[in-house]
Amino acid sequence: MFSTFKSLKQRTSKNKPERQEFLKLLVNEFNTTPSQEMKQQTLANLANFAYDPINYGYLKENSIINVFLDTLNDDDPVLVRFAAAGLCNIVLDPETKEYVIANGGIEAVSRCLSSKDEQTVESSITILMYLVTNESKPAITSPQIIQCMLLFADSPNPRLSNLAKVFLEDYCTPEQIDAVKKSVQFIPLPNT
Repeated sequence: MFSTFKSLKQRTSKNKPERQEFLKLLVNEFNTTPSQEMKQQTLANLANFAYDPINYGYLKENSIINVFLDTLNDDDPVLVRFAAAGLCNIVLDPETKEYVIANGGIEAVSRCLSSKDEQTVESSITILMYLVTNESKPAITSPQIIQCMLLFADSPNPRLSNLAKVFLEDYCTPEQIDAVKKSVQFIPLPNT
């Protein structure tokens, strides 16, 4: 993420298959395969492509951000995990961040906080932190989300616990946290 686009481009081999065409084929495979296992594998590949900033433009051109956003609502927890990982990888891009916020991403990601899959929850917390702007902060630090973070802060999973504590310390005021603690029994968790 700390490289310039020019240096990233220089590191990219000229002999590799055309990325945009390859990503287009992956999206087509994801959308048309009848095999759930193949769908999972394809989405995992797309999430991995989202890790490299050199691919951001190609991912946008092929509407892969929409694939990630739409898949957050899937019934398959493995697909949801890969969709959250893909968003987590690409959402630092300022244009993608705006797009995700404008297209219901905060709500979709917030629903993933109730997932039984800890990797999905960890990615979701990270995405929410990356999505914080002056405009989005009230939605991201809602009482429901703060309640989730308070629960996760006590998790035996150190990664989950640490992420939740960072969220609470860096994005929430002590007053917000106290208000949630006082009224916790009245706030429903997302997706319940």
